[in-house]
Amino acid sequence: MVEIAEQTRRRRGRPQIRCDDDTRKLLIEAARQEFQVNGYAGTCINDVAQRAGVSTKTMYRLIPHKADLLARVISDTIGKFMIDFDAEALDGLPLAEAIERMLIGYGSLTLSDEAIAMNRLVIRECGQFPEVATAFYEAAILHTTRVMADWLHRQCERGLIALKDPHVAAEMLRGMMVMDPQRAVMLGQRLAPGREEIVARAKQCTRLFLRGCSVKPAFSEQSIGSP
Repeated sequence: MVEIAEQTRRRRGRPQIRCDDDTRKLLIEAARQEFQVNGYAGTCINDVAQRAGVSTKTMYRLIPHKADLLARVISDTIGKFMIDFDAEALDGLPLAEAIERMLIGYGSLTLSDEAIAMNRLVIRECGQFPEVATAFYEAAILHTTRVMADWLHRQCERGLIALKDPHVAAEMLRGMMVMDPQRAVMLGQRLAPGREEIVARAKQCTRLFLRGCSVKPAFSEQSIGSP
């Protein structure tokens, strides 16, 4: 009985084995906090490992470079938008409602405190650390634009809208939805928009966009400027 009890105590005292994916999640969250507090230049990989409760050896095995760590933090943030952006679910909605939902998800992400802080970090430190700008541009801007453009292209194939260049149209949608309010927030001229304002802006952007890419436009290119 004594031997069995001793074996039980040993089993209970062993540390739990954590899979690499779970460990990466801890490291990414720890890095997010370190970047927010110390910026990119002031963040040390060893401090990230300590905050996450992970050994430095494991840290370097899973995410060996600080630029990779930043890219993963950005990708993780963008992943929240991708959860909302379910292409198949959007295809099942009326076109206007689908675009509104896409823009609400994108606006909620981009105008969040976390995203604003990341934008400020990138702008502040990209001159000294070009890898910061590269990571942000590829993981945030290019990725979301590509996802939107692919969906818009599919709507063109379905005959619901007419676009000469879905990628350019996606860029315009992104800018129309977030550029001015994001810039005002980053310059400290206003607070980040709340949910109600984001929804209202998404609806207005959708109306403007659909008027421009209607399969049967209300006006032709030749009519622009005509009396």
